[in-house]
Amino acid sequence: MLRSVLPRRGISTVPVNRKEAWLFVDSVFPIQLAAWDLRHYIGFFRREYLLSRLQSQLEKVKTHNFQVSDLQPHPKDGGVYVRFAYSPQVDEQDAILKDIEKAVRDEANAHGGFPNWVGLTSGNAWLVKGTPWREDMNRYASPIVRVLFDGPDVNEQELYESFRPYGRIRDIVLPGVVPAGQPRFATITFHSLPAATIARNVLYGVALRSQPSNITRIRTLYQKPIQAHAIRDWTANHPKVVLPLLIFLLGSLSYAIFDPVRAIMVEGKVLNWFDYREYSLYRWLMANTLARLQTVSPENLNPTPAVWKERSDAQDSLKAYLADKPTTIAFLHGPQGSGKTRMVEAILAEESRSVLYIDCRELQKQGSDSQLIGALANQTGYWPVFTLFSSMGNLIDLASVGLIGQKAGISKSTKDQLTEILEVVAAGLARVSSSHRNDTKRALDRERTLKEREKQARITSDKIKRGVWHDGRLDCVAGNGVISELGIGDEDMDPTGEIITQQAAPDSSVDKREEKSKAELDAVKALPIVIIKNYSSKVGSTREDLLETLANWAASLVENQIAHVVVLSDNRENAKRLAKALPTKPLYAIGLSDADPASSLSFMKQKLQDAGIHLEFTKEQTAAVARLGGRASDLESLIHKIRNGQDVQDAVEEIVNQNVSELRKNAFGDDMDDAKSLPWSREQVWHIINLLSKKPEIAYYDIIADFPFKGDETALRNMEHAELISITTKDGRPSTIRPGKPVFRWVFDKLVQDPVFHAAQEINYNDKAIAKNESTVKACEEELRLLGEIMASEPKPWYGWIVSRRSAARERARYVAEKMLKAEKKVQALDRRNDALKKALANAF
Repeated sequence: MLRSVLPRRGISTVPVNRKEAWLFVDSVFPIQLAAWDLRHYIGFFRREYLLSRLQSQLEKVKTHNFQVSDLQPHPKDGGVYVRFAYSPQVDEQDAILKDIEKAVRDEANAHGGFPNWVGLTSGNAWLVKGTPWREDMNRYASPIVRVLFDGPDVNEQELYESFRPYGRIRDIVLPGVVPAGQPRFATITFHSLPAATIARNVLYGVALRSQPSNITRIRTLYQKPIQAHAIRDWTANHPKVVLPLLIFLLGSLSYAIFDPVRAIMVEGKVLNWFDYREYSLYRWLMANTLARLQTVSPENLNPTPAVWKERSDAQDSLKAYLADKPTTIAFLHGPQGSGKTRMVEAILAEESRSVLYIDCRELQKQGSDSQLIGALANQTGYWPVFTLFSSMGNLIDLASVGLIGQKAGISKSTKDQLTEILEVVAAGLARVSSSHRNDTKRALDRERTLKEREKQARITSDKIKRGVWHDGRLDCVAGNGVISELGIGDEDMDPTGEIITQQAAPDSSVDKREEKSKAELDAVKALPIVIIKNYSSKVGSTREDLLETLANWAASLVENQIAHVVVLSDNRENAKRLAKALPTKPLYAIGLSDADPASSLSFMKQKLQDAGIHLEFTKEQTAAVARLGGRASDLESLIHKIRNGQDVQDAVEEIVNQNVSELRKNAFGDDMDDAKSLPWSREQVWHIINLLSKKPEIAYYDIIADFPFKGDETALRNMEHAELISITTKDGRPSTIRPGKPVFRWVFDKLVQDPVFHAAQEINYNDKAIAKNESTVKACEEELRLLGEIMASEPKPWYGWIVSRRSAARERARYVAEKMLKAEKKVQALDRRNDALKKALANAF
């Protein structure tokens, strides 16, 4: 920080026939008050800009050939030392310097001052009368300046006249009695801190007249206030105590105030407190205004049971899970577009329970950690959230290392922040469950009270009919003593009352059992439901911490019976994270598959009939629909095209062509640079597509046993995550490989049938295979050369030329030679194949 800026500015050295002097420009940087004053970092980042502005402003001054030689920033005192050269004249040294000082000030005043760290213009230029001293010790600015005397004491008037031009002086304390050997000093208290910094830097080392014939050189230093700013000074001097205490107070404030507020906001999010559409006034207005104008009933989006018979088992399983207390996580898996979300939403609409949705896909789209935290908070209703403070945590920890030698612990990892948010969300969900239970309890109490009143009314009515009812209000009228017998009146006694009570007891016990059973059922319905959608890792994603944190959080919810948790995923492999978070209990797995051709055709007919289109599918149209398989998303796209007037075969062909374009981009990339970013190679995905275009499924272990995979299962798993293929399992191990979607069977065939694309990919595949076999040939050549040396050094008997003797080296050489011959034949065959493909590729244009 003390280096000169002369090399950076490119200013030449001063000629010999010129003199030099110094100026001090104040208020360029913030005056650092203590080590904890972070404002100097602002000045540090703006230093280059401020010095450039200052230099350009000073270069406009031409008085006495004024020329800036060097700029030396002194950020601790907020100023800059300016070393300049000028043309001297005999006996006019002081006048020339005053003219230069005035010219610089006039130039500054013409622009409103010099540039400063806050983006404004202020400050002034002062002629340095002493010697510049740019020290970087922990001596921070103070309004009290100590003036040390190297010689006789300087009187008060001389001190006042010397220091007053730089600012108003409050007090001057002359030297007192000091121990022998200690320098004598006076203290000058300025009204403002900038005045003290200017005086300290301008007058350090100046010679003042102490007596008519004596000169005293003074040294200026800052003196800390004794009583003023005691709390600030103690805080600055004890950072190891203050910072942990401050962190504890901030944490206590967060837990005591913000976390309860956040839990309430999560409860409001789940209970739709902030959704105006849930209020009775809005519903009444809608029912009496817009609803009366609607003449067309909305389309029934729920498929009929006959059409979606493949989903009935999954629906029954999910309903059974939601009807019982949560003991594990429900894992609903199925290929993308199979209707998982729609089925869950239909079931939840029937349940009429509080639901919290968390979409992992939206969270994984966030570009930074702070955006991820903000997106999760937005989805869960977690508010307030201070993402800015989280981002500043690293900066504060960096500053604390310089203060106390260790990190303050303010910054937290993304995983810790996600865990804290989800813990507060769990507390909010517990409040939702408690709120529902309280509402249910109040409803049961009201119902019980109403039944008791009805029962008492029936008993009273029966007594009145039999003439045995007695009004107790007559007792007050009748009075006390013997006269009170008149209150009984003429009513007959009810000798069977006790019997009636005894007969009513069994009915009350039955009612209690029914109420208890209903209370248990209502307690299950009071639990909220958490839906975690799109729970899967993207190809090349770095959000594994998010999925792991969500898995642990979901496990804690079901273990504590806070909520039902349903996880929706496109791949069953993602269940491993959930099983790891819940190792003692198996997952409640629910699988969805594509519909069969008959169900797909029935679904299309039903949807078209709902839209007012009655279409009888011909044999050719039925075959075209069968090409799409039972994937719900593809069927919906086909229905939309048919409703727009498109023919069935043309619509199916358009969907296939669209998938071909998307697959070519997603599987092979637009160019080589794009292909390098894919987690698989082009030859690997081409090998899979080529095989699946010929048969519906291929064996898993046959693929990974040979080129181009050769044991690389990661590429296959990434293809599965990208929905290019699907891997079926048998007895817990991978078994076969199928297309990722039913329509991909025809998409793969169309890609392979493209002659230009087929030739280009085959050439690339063969080049990789040739390179692999050539490396095998070279390795075999090296090994054969080594084996030849070994065989040459082996002892040979005298009959060796008649009878060949077997040895390990000879047997190994024979095997390696056969392997090399086999690889060489492959190279030649592939090379011939490439020549033919290149000719075909050339003739294609």
